[in-house]
Amino acid sequence: MSYPADGFTLFPDRSVVALRVNGDLKDLATIVQETDAVEPVTIDSPDGLDILRHSTAHVLAQAVQRINPQADLGIGPPITDGFYYDFGVEHPFTPEDVKAIEKEMQRIVREGQRFVRRVVTDEEARAELAAEPFKLELIGLKGGADKTEGAAVEVGAGELTIYDNVDRDGQTVWKDLCRGPHLPNTRMIGNGWSLQRIAGAYWRGSEKNPQLQRIYGTAWPTKDELRAYQSRLEEAAKRDHRKLGKELDLFSFPDEIGSGLSVWHPRGGIVRGEMEQHARRRHVEGGYTYVYTPHISKEDLFLTSNHLVTYKEGMFPPIVMDEERDEQGEIVKHGQDYYLKPMNCPMHILIYKERARSYRDLPMRLAENGTVYRNELSGALHGLTRVRGFTQDDSHLFVTPEQLEAETTRVLEFVISMLRDFGLDEFELELSMRDDEKDKWIGSDEFWDYSTNALRNVALASGLKLTEVPGEAAFYGPKIDLKTRDAIGRVWQLSTVQVDPNLPERFELEYTDRDGQKKRPIMIHRALFGSIERFFAILLEHYAGAFPVWLSPVQVVGIPVAEEFADYLGEVISTLRSVGVRAELDHSDDRMQKKIRTHTTQKVPLQLIAGEQDRSAGTVSFRFRDGSQENGVPIDDAVRRIREAIASHALVNTAEDLA
Repeated sequence: MSYPADGFTLFPDRSVVALRVNGDLKDLATIVQETDAVEPVTIDSPDGLDILRHSTAHVLAQAVQRINPQADLGIGPPITDGFYYDFGVEHPFTPEDVKAIEKEMQRIVREGQRFVRRVVTDEEARAELAAEPFKLELIGLKGGADKTEGAAVEVGAGELTIYDNVDRDGQTVWKDLCRGPHLPNTRMIGNGWSLQRIAGAYWRGSEKNPQLQRIYGTAWPTKDELRAYQSRLEEAAKRDHRKLGKELDLFSFPDEIGSGLSVWHPRGGIVRGEMEQHARRRHVEGGYTYVYTPHISKEDLFLTSNHLVTYKEGMFPPIVMDEERDEQGEIVKHGQDYYLKPMNCPMHILIYKERARSYRDLPMRLAENGTVYRNELSGALHGLTRVRGFTQDDSHLFVTPEQLEAETTRVLEFVISMLRDFGLDEFELELSMRDDEKDKWIGSDEFWDYSTNALRNVALASGLKLTEVPGEAAFYGPKIDLKTRDAIGRVWQLSTVQVDPNLPERFELEYTDRDGQKKRPIMIHRALFGSIERFFAILLEHYAGAFPVWLSPVQVVGIPVAEEFADYLGEVISTLRSVGVRAELDHSDDRMQKKIRTHTTQKVPLQLIAGEQDRSAGTVSFRFRDGSQENGVPIDDAVRRIREAIASHALVNTAEDLA
């Protein structure tokens, strides 16, 4: 093999769609040197899927402009399982528009246009894209200053590039500002893609900017993979927590209260209460102390914590209080700005700071189910998973540097154990670290080295899959994120363990060490569920509403075969209620079969049925969620088995589950 050589020569395998050269993703046509470290990127790898989806997004944009040349181009990044592209258009897209766009995309894919990368200067890019106002704005952001989702696919640190779509005659038929890389040609996109839905989106995520039209799509290496994904979507739609929340009467979002603000109905409140009470018991056993803090605070607190500098856009506007006026209405005392809290940590810090602390007080573990408020964009709100008011199961631990690794180990073990209590058992870890851009991080190299190594040691010792992500740490310290996989294979990020020396420094926290010297503690931020609302939504979808018995709003319902057996079955229900079981007797006038259907639809785990044979023998019959039945169970045995199922957190859907 002679060098320099391009990727086509090195990797003729058609599954290879790009290269990683010296750690950087490059187009397959890139010329490489003999001294370069070169790795192939296949289309089914995570990077390969991103490249496939980004290339399909370009085809989408080209198709839109073929149909409507006046459409302005926004941003078109790959996202989880798909892609989107934003457009400035005079009229919103319709379903008929989407069908026409898909047909045009199919033509572009068949044409086999080549994606050709071209380096340009700012001036050249501005001249070529003079008719694209949003692209011109991005050119001015070159250097990575923009944090908008997807902006990095357009511009960033380094050189500016345009990708030309070149037809078989060598003519450039379309172009887009883009960093790449892309597939070698459009034909490699194949037929494993589809457009999914239309949405509105503000340019660069700000309501101050124009609203654009966004088209979402998905792309996979094969048609079979697309169909499998669409099947997963269908199952996810059945499990959508917003749909189940309404059907099972768990929660709602009344318009009278406002967007992103939920109310919990009695049945939803039962599930939430069980979650909170179980977590509280486990925390107390684990050495945590519960505290309570207000929902609102003067601005000084958030100035000291720096939230009013770094997080102000995510906070609600201030409420002016304590202003005083005289009889003439003149201000005699100026008011003070108060803010709804977006985080609990500053208030926990004040609890620590209330008195002098010794090394003997550490580690100090504070916990709170604290409700916080964040000014989320209306377009970002999504059921209980993205809301404006939510409750964090927040914990903040104050430790000495020497305690960091041991305490982090303890935290991670505790988190995993707790999540297993709720029926989740597939986990992986992500370690977010700093990178080599020194100006992005604060703190000494020594701190970063020992704190990152401490978290890495903890993660490795857990035995879970670990992914290290340079450059994704908070500016003040590394963190571990724990991810879980639900019943239909979706990955959710749940708990975070964040090392923080910054807030102890800003608030001048101290403890007296063994040598009598004043030293700074390290703070560990730890949210187990993330938020109770979001975790509830994840569990609701994981179980498709069919909760384990211990979490079910109604654990047992009694259904008499006829009204004459209601008193007999009512005594059984009363016995269950006396020992703490959430049991109800269906007194309705409905026929027995309709009652069974109703409570099966409501996902009640255990139905007790009784007729003449049961009354005569002192027994009941169990009916389960899957429709199976077990007859002639003695009452004492039935009560015992129900209580054991609750105590063991069992998921009871079949007769075998209660055996």
